[in-house]
Amino acid sequence: MRMEPTNQNFQELVANGIKYTIPRFQRNYAWDQKQWEDLWADIETLKKEHFHYMGYIVLQQKGQYDFTVIDGQQRLVTLSLIILAAMRTIQDLVDNGVEVEKNKERLGEITGRFIGSKDLVSLKVTSKLSLNRNNNRFYRDICSLLKPPNLRGLIASNKLLKTAFEFFLSQEIGNTGSEIAAFLERFSNGMVFTKIIVQDDLNAYKVFETLNSRGVQLSTPDLLKNYIFSIITSHDDIIDERLDELDEEWWTIISQLGENNFTDFIYYHHNFQKKLVTKTELYTSIKRLANTPEDAYAYLRSLTEYAPIYASLLNHHDEWWANQTENYHAVRKYLEGLNLFNIKPAFTVLMVAFTKFSSTEFIKLVKYIYVLSVRYNVICHYSPTEQEKLYNQMAQKIFNKDYIRASQVKNGEEFRKLYPDNQVFFNAFEFHKIPSRQFSKPIRFLLAEIEAYLNHKVDYTKTSLEHICPYHPEQAWYDGFGAGVNEIKDRLGNLVLLEKDELKRLNFKEKKAFYLTTPFALAKKIAEYDEWNLQNLNDYQAWLAEQAVNTWQVL
Repeated sequence: MRMEPTNQNFQELVANGIKYTIPRFQRNYAWDQKQWEDLWADIETLKKEHFHYMGYIVLQQKGQYDFTVIDGQQRLVTLSLIILAAMRTIQDLVDNGVEVEKNKERLGEITGRFIGSKDLVSLKVTSKLSLNRNNNRFYRDICSLLKPPNLRGLIASNKLLKTAFEFFLSQEIGNTGSEIAAFLERFSNGMVFTKIIVQDDLNAYKVFETLNSRGVQLSTPDLLKNYIFSIITSHDDIIDERLDELDEEWWTIISQLGENNFTDFIYYHHNFQKKLVTKTELYTSIKRLANTPEDAYAYLRSLTEYAPIYASLLNHHDEWWANQTENYHAVRKYLEGLNLFNIKPAFTVLMVAFTKFSSTEFIKLVKYIYVLSVRYNVICHYSPTEQEKLYNQMAQKIFNKDYIRASQVKNGEEFRKLYPDNQVFFNAFEFHKIPSRQFSKPIRFLLAEIEAYLNHKVDYTKTSLEHICPYHPEQAWYDGFGAGVNEIKDRLGNLVLLEKDELKRLNFKEKKAFYLTTPFALAKKIAEYDEWNLQNLNDYQAWLAEQAVNTWQVL
């Protein structure tokens, strides 16, 4: 797919009879006071700067001058409201008899250039920008009346359109027609977009994935919603009340997940029921999965069912777990480990297992996956690509009810291929290091798990991470480790838990005396050594690896 972005200012975007349509099912207008104020502050900079960059706008071409707005709705609508507020100010001048003919001429020119064409009989404006089904009529009325219609029972998004118009009307745009016109010239020429045009919704999805991977967050949920809803309504037999229900259903999904988690969710949701695809292939596969109204309905129902499960897998503290009819409290510790190390591929298995397994079998499976993840992902650092492929096969077997118990998963070929055996895990752990400054919390979690295996249960969140050989060692520590002293500071064998880290750079003899007074099993083990040098560190970490083998073991 070729992406050929071009830079255009707002005036160029809306010039020459170009029309933009917000898809019928795209989200409602949502910007509020914070975004309006930020935008106005950006516009104010144009008094000194030549332009302000407004980011990407993604369009799908429907005709020579006809485009669907895939991403950029909120900005386009808001900039149009600023134009309309400026026009209202000029209209007020006309109503007050100020330069009537010149200001009428200005209004006509501004309308044609930025807003649309006016019907000579009804005097209603056919706007260049058509909004979604909930906002379009209200927006058209503002375009025609140059003020929001005075209606009762406005929905929230139309209230925002009304308030946005009033906000910009209250700003200092200019006191005379010529001043306002000068503002509009400066404003419309200074607000610059990067425009990307795609030919179909599949290419639009690829653009979204490409830009999102580069840190440019576009709204993937909007794109998928437009597709699903267009299929559902393809027979044109859906009443508005049902559309409202579907719309509410969709935004319930988004509100539970948040937009940042949405793409991962639909990816893992897809991969427990169909053959593994990459994220770049995902949209194509979903189109095959939901290409009739019946299938699109079923897909939406499935998203609704699984969204709260996925959201709760991401958050072990979620009250959702406590609200289940069965006792799922035990899963929280295992999920905490997965969340700390950001191990999401397992969720494709756990999502489907929640709906297919009993609570007892689900809890067992979460434990097995957690142990596997510590071995495979955290310590051995094996291929996530291979893991996703085997998780996909595992999840499909659960989805199709080939596996109905956790023991079948554990003994299945997929799990056995992924599970590092004891010797492999021991070898990987024996010299393992984790950057302690970046990952203090996950390290404390791991060490607390070993402490628990040694019969000392501790809340890792209430501990400190102690470097036996300090992070910034003084010269005396070089006697035990030589020039390699800086290479061992983040080895797991050089780290222990304490209630408070008050030892700082004390020598080992002083630290050892303190370790003996603590309840921490690992600190007491360290205190068995007469000195702390490379040989003893290696000996201790080999012992620690033996404890790790027993701590994280699927029996």
